[in-house]
Amino acid sequence: MPLTMSREVFITCAVTGSGATQDRSPHVPRSPKEIADSAIAAARAGAAIVHCHVRDPDTGAPSRRIELYREVTDRIRDADVDVVLNLTAGMGGDIVFGPTDAPLPLNPKGTDMAGAEERVAHVADCLPEICTLDCGTMNFAEADYVMTNTPGMLRAMGRMMTDLGVKPEIEAFDTGHLWFAKELVKEGVLDGPALVQLCMGVPWGAPDDLNTFMAMVNNVPDDWTFSAFALGRNQMAYAAAAVLAGGHVRVGLEDNLWLDKGVLATNAQLVERAVGVIEGMGARIMTPAEVRAKLGLVKRAPR
Repeated sequence: MPLTMSREVFITCAVTGSGATQDRSPHVPRSPKEIADSAIAAARAGAAIVHCHVRDPDTGAPSRRIELYREVTDRIRDADVDVVLNLTAGMGGDIVFGPTDAPLPLNPKGTDMAGAEERVAHVADCLPEICTLDCGTMNFAEADYVMTNTPGMLRAMGRMMTDLGVKPEIEAFDTGHLWFAKELVKEGVLDGPALVQLCMGVPWGAPDDLNTFMAMVNNVPDDWTFSAFALGRNQMAYAAAAVLAGGHVRVGLEDNLWLDKGVLATNAQLVERAVGVIEGMGARIMTPAEVRAKLGLVKRAPR
């Protein structure tokens, strides 16, 4: 298919994520204040959307505690810079099996399985404009860890998000995830046109070669909005690839810790670098207000 380059582009900054990066860079934020401050700095650098996980302030380990999400949300909303808030809803679907000769019982270290209502509880409390919906199950990176999102769980979570008036950002790690996302819209579980994040290079989902990327792009309906990212050293290359393919851009410390070889990045520096790539291609950076208008988002106060 012929490419139609995006001329107006929004940047999402994935601020901290849930990966075990907390001890690999001093710039990975842990506490709600650090996460909020890093998100605000990214917004000042040009990010229209900030995508936030929370971490235990003492250990840096991923957390689902509602009070941490609430503090991050309040701090960002109280800031003197406007930004669209995107909270993860991907936590609570983690299974770690036992050894291959005895996979059951599950390994309690790393296993975190919660019901649909519990997985969306912080979204209901904080009412961000966007929250993520990981649209499939996959073997995820290390060892025998499985990211689990069954069709029934996704239908239940998707309905809750729709009823709350929070727009799901469909996280697609492979083409089958897009197939199911289209089914959710067809069933009326999610409203169309949908918002999609194409997640490239995450072991063991879609690899980040351009043939696979275009297969993903070609499976996104024409009236949907998509953004894309790749992990590590290909992060900025994918900023260019996403714009060229007609999409939008995600960068941030969730996906990549490095600004240059041997130089650890901050979120603001990664956003600034992405702004340079996008503007160098002749596109314009969208504001948060423009993103809300484009995606039909409503900025609300928490309950």
